[in-house]
Amino acid sequence: MIPFSVVIISKNEAATIIPCLESVAALADEIVVLDSGSTDGTQAVCAAHGARVIDTDWPGFGVQKQRAVDAARNDWVLCLDADERVSPALADSLKQALVAPQFRAFRFARANRFLGRYLRHGEGYPDWSLRLFDRRAARWSADAVHEKVVCEAPVGTLAGDLLHDSAETLENYLTKQNRYTSLAADMAGSDGRPVSVGRLIASPLLRFIKFYFLRRGFLDGLPGLVHIAIGCFNSFVKYAKIRERQLRRG
Repeated sequence: MIPFSVVIISKNEAATIIPCLESVAALADEIVVLDSGSTDGTQAVCAAHGARVIDTDWPGFGVQKQRAVDAARNDWVLCLDADERVSPALADSLKQALVAPQFRAFRFARANRFLGRYLRHGEGYPDWSLRLFDRRAARWSADAVHEKVVCEAPVGTLAGDLLHDSAETLENYLTKQNRYTSLAADMAGSDGRPVSVGRLIASPLLRFIKFYFLRRGFLDGLPGLVHIAIGCFNSFVKYAKIRERQLRRG
């Protein structure tokens, strides 16, 4: 199997990162954790689990994740968040793919745990994530939020799920979403296009129809409904914030 590095960004993740580290301990040739000033012992926890820890500042999600990729010793990298872990099925697929890679990058499904259950429909699944790639052919975008891996080469698909085991409360989740919508508004509002009343209304409505009905989010019960409703509200709030910024600029 081609040697590869697991790269993780972190800040104050001591309570969540151990399952992530354990899920790749037997897979990766190295684990790199790029930490931005944790004060809860995250760096010591990661070092105790065999990771190479690098302390750095915080420039935004996209730039930070690319920094972690650049710090790896191997060209093939698997990028994870601290509250994610590789399932056994995904680990098997990854090992098979890296024996003789047919692609320069691979995506796989991410299963998001929300209100006590893994979502399997709607906006929460399959949540395709391109996280395994040859850094000579792909890289993270520099976006401060909603960052993504940019790859011009064909992308393969692996079986098995990346498990997102976020343990945050709904209150903390909403606080984070508020921060994300502000960052997204800052990015999107720079093009100067005005936000109409129609767009404010249509965006969340169409989003609800797409994910709750067409993508069968209703099959995930109450957690699915809450997850999609928050996503629709986020869409409304993002455009409202864009409009607010435009009005302030005059």
